[in-house]
Amino acid sequence: MHFYLGILIFSCILTLVLMVPFIDLLYKFKFTRGKETEEIRKTATENFYKVREMHAVKAGVPTGGGILIALVVAMVFAVVAGWRAGMGNLFSGHPIAGELGVIVITFLGFGVLGLYDDLIKIFGFAKTGFFGLRMRHKFLIQWILAFISAGIMYWGLKIDIANFPFIGYIHMGILSVPVFAFLIVTFANAFDITDGLDGLSCGLLLICLMAFWVIAMTDLDHVISLFIAIWTGSLLAYLYFNIYPARIMLGNVGGMAFGSTLAVVGILSGKIVALLVIGGIFLVEGGSSLLQLLSKRFMKKRLFPIAPIHHWLQLAGWEEPKIVARAWLTGLVLAIFGVWLAVL
Repeated sequence: MHFYLGILIFSCILTLVLMVPFIDLLYKFKFTRGKETEEIRKTATENFYKVREMHAVKAGVPTGGGILIALVVAMVFAVVAGWRAGMGNLFSGHPIAGELGVIVITFLGFGVLGLYDDLIKIFGFAKTGFFGLRMRHKFLIQWILAFISAGIMYWGLKIDIANFPFIGYIHMGILSVPVFAFLIVTFANAFDITDGLDGLSCGLLLICLMAFWVIAMTDLDHVISLFIAIWTGSLLAYLYFNIYPARIMLGNVGGMAFGSTLAVVGILSGKIVALLVIGGIFLVEGGSSLLQLLSKRFMKKRLFPIAPIHHWLQLAGWEEPKIVARAWLTGLVLAIFGVWLAVL
């Protein structure tokens, strides 16, 4: 345990040291949140525009914190995992190479897709048609990446089980592949949607990771424990700059990579039900947006005044820090409940 705590501290300090010059670099390359445009003003609903006005002060804040976190976590994980594996001190219930591979492929694969999305939005390439992809095309790429990760876990790591509390482990067979892919895509988009208030998504993610760290240590899975330690340290450093009022935002790099990889961590642990509980806030946030979209599409009306839920609470008069703090508290309760379910 002391080794993982040391790695967590190292990852945190490394990210802290790099964060300020990285923020300056983002300013230099104008990698910042855009201002309100006339097009948005014309197409926005009244409630949507009210929320946009609340967030107007965030215009010009650098967005791209996920880039630094992804680079730090990937590089430190690759070096330390390789060193520990070479010494024979990296143990897991799965083949080491496959487990390392699926984590890195998911983390970086979805991160690159998110980076593309950031570049298109921030630099206005969508208007010029520069390598433009429609939403359905990006959604298709998400599914391709998710099926690759799911395939590695099923055929490479022989994972086809899910732990159901009070029932036990159930083998799902080939059905595991679409189930795993669905979870990966769901959490990728749900996390991205949740990333709308300062400190909200990454604070919740830290709580989720601490829960799965407890589960991984209980199961003696050193690969997941090491990855979570590095990831947690880097997130702690980022959150220092991201809490209200944020000096840097995550961007779609983190939005895509972090949600999808959280799902992979839950699947690797075999605790799918615990994953759904521990990551429950993300699912509520993503589900509210999905229901709003389906309602507008098929019922021609809005189910909620605005979605996702955190924007609805803002319209109701809740201040941003209050929403975030109460979401963290709710997430903490869900995490404790999820860990309890996982060890039944």
